Amino acid sequence: MFEASIPAAYFAALAAVYVLPGPDMALVMGMSAVNGTRAGLCCTGGIAAARFLHVMASGLGMAALLSSQPGLLRAVCWTGGGYLAWLGWKLWRVAPGEERQEARTASPWAATLRGFLTNLLNPKALLFCGLLLPQFVSHEQGPLLPQFAWLGVFLVLTGCLFDVAYVVTASGLSRHFRLSTRIGRARNRVMGSFFLALAARIVAG
Repeated sequence: MFEASIPAAYFAALAAVYVLPGPDMALVMGMSAVNGTRAGLCCTGGIAAARFLHVMASGLGMAALLSSQPGLLRAVCWTGGGYLAWLGWKLWRVAPGEERQEARTASPWAATLRGFLTNLLNPKALLFCGLLLPQFVSHEQGPLLPQFAWLGVFLVLTGCLFDVAYVVTASGLSRHFRLSTRIGRARNRVMGSFFLALAARIVAG
């Protein structure tokens, strides 16, 4: 069993990360603003699944493997950065009218997959798990893998709480404020630039 103080410290560490702007927050809010609450929640589900995989991969030693293999880590960084750059480029190119058409045809599966890939291809998410989680597990508390699984469930649930708040906020603002074509294009380019900057940061390490 975990000591009573550990979950509180763990939650504080997770909350500090989830309130910082990053690819997940940007994607969830962008998806919710453009495609609505349902798409935002599906995106959140995809991110949650990827987060749990990161935790379990960390427990199985993948984070340590990436840390000890610079070439492999570089390949993962380039893959994740390339995916974020593609998302950013799409936002830069799409016109507000085309964006609304895409929103009408977007499927829940597409939103879920986009959330899953955005988080899964972010090597910093895996390395974060590899650095944070070992601080909250020990052999004295029993087998390590179940502890990683418990921490993973807690991480996913905490992330979902924050993501759902972002979904509600973004979709609510989108419903109450009808954007002009010029403002809509500016919004897309700001979001696209943010994704491109995140891609460059991931690739640069």
